[in-house]
Amino acid sequence: MVFTKATTMIRVVAWFSCGAASAVAAKLAIQSGANVVVAYCDTFKREHPDNRRFFADCQRWFGQEILVLGNDEYERDTDVVFRKTRFLVGPKGARCTAELKRKVRLGFQRPDDRVVIGYGAEEYERRHKALQEAEPLVDFWPILYERGLTHDDCVAIVERAGIEIPAMYKLGYRNNNCIGCVKGQAGYWNKIKVDFPERFAEMAAIERELGRVICKREWVEDGVRHLERVPLDRLPPDLGNYGSEPDISCGVICQSAALEIEDCDRGELLR
Repeated sequence: MVFTKATTMIRVVAWFSCGAASAVAAKLAIQSGANVVVAYCDTFKREHPDNRRFFADCQRWFGQEILVLGNDEYERDTDVVFRKTRFLVGPKGARCTAELKRKVRLGFQRPDDRVVIGYGAEEYERRHKALQEAEPLVDFWPILYERGLTHDDCVAIVERAGIEIPAMYKLGYRNNNCIGCVKGQAGYWNKIKVDFPERFAEMAAIERELGRVICKREWVEDGVRHLERVPLDRLPPDLGNYGSEPDISCGVICQSAALEIEDCDRGELLR
């Protein structure tokens, strides 16, 4: 999308999440010539400490400040959400996401905003449709899908820009969410147990306190599907398979976008 003088008055809100995809989406939106506000829903308390470094690096890359917003009713803390609402996660998602991210986002956005949320082209069919169904009046701009950029492409673009990728990616996590995300399942939690045993123990204690369970075991026997909830305290070490870190590759589409970003940055430096 090319912005003209007539359209630059439209405010574009690019939601940054300390992930590679949201970083590249925000950078491309800024370089489009749009009137862009980059905003972040503050969940630093439960994220990896390295996220503050990544946040600062991206802010320099963007050439503008990232607006930090948060829900102070819950002290910007997932654990406070869990204890106040006595809820962890259900079929429609996690309460922490609703209170600390979605509610903050909808409270800041204006009806005439264009909204950029960083999801790769491979997630477009699922994520974009879900967003439009949940918020039909919001004008979402699928900027990464328009460029054909996947999550892995975005990681490569961030590295090419000279920014060290987030620590969680290096540890093999596919997303840079809060440590111990309640939307994760058994394989993820077994990895958390190894990498962050203290956080694992904290979440196991919250499960016990609330009488809620995050993980489940599913199997089919004699044609009948069975489901069993498995508390973190009793999570078998071989249950689930989170998988390894995704390949970081830079194909033709990714390289084209990276070069465009670099050319734009060089042009700004020469002005």
